[in-house]
Amino acid sequence: MKFRTEKDSLGEVKVPAKALWGAQTQRAVNNFPISGIKMDFPFTKSFVSSLGLIKDAAARANLRLKLISTKKSKAISRAAKEVWKEKHHKEFPIDVFQTGSGTSSNMNANEVIANLASRYSKLDINPNDDVNMSQSSNDVIPTAIKLSAIMDLDGKLFPALDELIDSIEKKAKSLEGVIKTGRTHLMDAMPIDFSEELGAWASQLSASKEMLRTIEKRFFELPQGGTAVGSGINAHKNFSKYFAQELSKLCNSKKRFSPSKNFYHELSAQDCSVQLSGELKNLAIVLMKISNDLRWMNSGPLAGMSEIELKALQPGSSIMPGKVNPVIPEAVAMASADVIGNDVSITVAAQSGSFQLNVMLPVIAYNLLKSINLIAGSMKALSKNAIKTFKVNEKNLESSLSKNPILVTALNPIIGYEKAAEIAKKAYKENRPIIEVAAQETDLSKAKLLKLLDPKKLAKGGI
Repeated sequence: MKFRTEKDSLGEVKVPAKALWGAQTQRAVNNFPISGIKMDFPFTKSFVSSLGLIKDAAARANLRLKLISTKKSKAISRAAKEVWKEKHHKEFPIDVFQTGSGTSSNMNANEVIANLASRYSKLDINPNDDVNMSQSSNDVIPTAIKLSAIMDLDGKLFPALDELIDSIEKKAKSLEGVIKTGRTHLMDAMPIDFSEELGAWASQLSASKEMLRTIEKRFFELPQGGTAVGSGINAHKNFSKYFAQELSKLCNSKKRFSPSKNFYHELSAQDCSVQLSGELKNLAIVLMKISNDLRWMNSGPLAGMSEIELKALQPGSSIMPGKVNPVIPEAVAMASADVIGNDVSITVAAQSGSFQLNVMLPVIAYNLLKSINLIAGSMKALSKNAIKTFKVNEKNLESSLSKNPILVTALNPIIGYEKAAEIAKKAYKENRPIIEVAAQETDLSKAKLLKLLDPKKLAKGGI
């Protein structure tokens, strides 16, 4: 590989000749060979794109404030647009685990954009003085966390969440009137309508969506303008306002970005990331609950519940022929577990806001975006290859219902709890239908019992 020599305030550094980055990026590459997870990792692509958007909006705001020439501003915008359009993501080689402020990634963006802009304009455009004008890594990186989270929430998670809710609701509609045994403590309980079981899942998902939308609103309040410590040193007093306006135009967003009400707060703390991660964890738990319900209902086919049959997607064993496993719910459960772990990382990292700056910003960005992408991918797979395609084994449902001794609960107001318990135990012990035993043990006619113990009526509740 051929190299060129670049200089920064610490001296000379050898940089790959064809690389768009400069000395500070190369130092970070040399200093942080930690995980091999780069900032252009699939989960963090939006983070790199957000850096391009920030530099583009900043160049436009600086031009409006007459702090930079038109030629330089346009060249920076052109180069920055190529970054946020993902044309140069391979030029972001720095490890996620780097300097805690994310200065290395900010300078990576500054150097790549300055190099490109200098080519386009034939001017000497400086990474610090021109591309980073009116900014600091300390406000750029927190802004990039918010912006990239919005991009992945709106572009990936919410569409996948809507699709999953819609598929569950449609499946529930198709199963209205199909009665099955309810379960509490994994034990037989009163009957329920299958559609109500699925409706509960959709309700959980909808509640999570509502909370995510509420939290997302705070992500439109940007730290950009606080610069180094929150005071806005070296930034025009109108920079933050103009920056928010320009970013809103670039993103073509229905919701408008605005400057944060308190820059000191935004630079020193990561409250929003913690809140978002917490709700992502809650959504992961919802997905795990749905996945486990599907696995239990699919268990069998002979020695389990076998209430449903998930679509066979691949052979389930390298040694047991014919075995098929619930692979999608298992994969979703694993992804959910990872999201729960990500939340722990974000929680610990958010505690590292010492005085005027949090110093674990890159790992917060990585785990937050990883969680969003894992959940989005999981919901798409769950919707397409589990919810939409599973079949109901109605014969098994009916067989379980007919022998369910807990149906006797409906007789409590007539024969009393103690007598009902005796009947339930006898029916279970003798493996006989509850109606048959109740007819034998009470003076109620079979016709009356059929009416009182009708599973469809019992699934509707009431007395």
